Amino acid sequence: MYYKKLIGEKCYLSPMNVDDYEKYVEWINDMEVAAGMIFASQIVTKEREKELVEGLSKDYNFAIVDIKRDELIGNIGFPKIDYINGVAEVGLFIGNKEYWSKGYGQDALKLALDFGFNILNMHNIYLRVYSYNKPAISCYKKVGFKEAGRIRGAKKIAGERYDEIIMDILEDEYESVYIKKIVSQKNF
Repeated sequence: MYYKKLIGEKCYLSPMNVDDYEKYVEWINDMEVAAGMIFASQIVTKEREKELVEGLSKDYNFAIVDIKRDELIGNIGFPKIDYINGVAEVGLFIGNKEYWSKGYGQDALKLALDFGFNILNMHNIYLRVYSYNKPAISCYKKVGFKEAGRIRGAKKIAGERYDEIIMDILEDEYESVYIKKIVSQKNF
């Protein structure tokens, strides 16, 4: 079961459902999906993923759910948050390949940024991406992320070296897509 915590145009973000761990195991063990992620080299079992999802569900991590079909398509969240300095790392993946390159990642990322800037009161939100993941880089740029730096040759895959790119966005570079509308419609 999913709950509409943050609602976008194509998807909504819901608290993670621990019972979805088997779907995540399927996606993460698909090398086409995993190749863009940091943990591509890890063997992920059902037991290990269940523990991971149980842990993630307790923090600021969300299921990404297709708004029309109420179908889980991936997840997004904040694996690192520095509350003192207002800086957070965001991580996103669309595990269901049928939803790739259709704007779902952008929609989910805008909602997560809205939450990060307007609810968690972050100043800077950053992410990491490998230079060979051109679709992800394009998505992040469309949302407003800018390249902040690179770790050159940080990833070796298929005999080639690729950079790890750090991209970020500041709170004043982001326009709320959901939360400010809610607040402006209410008389608190």
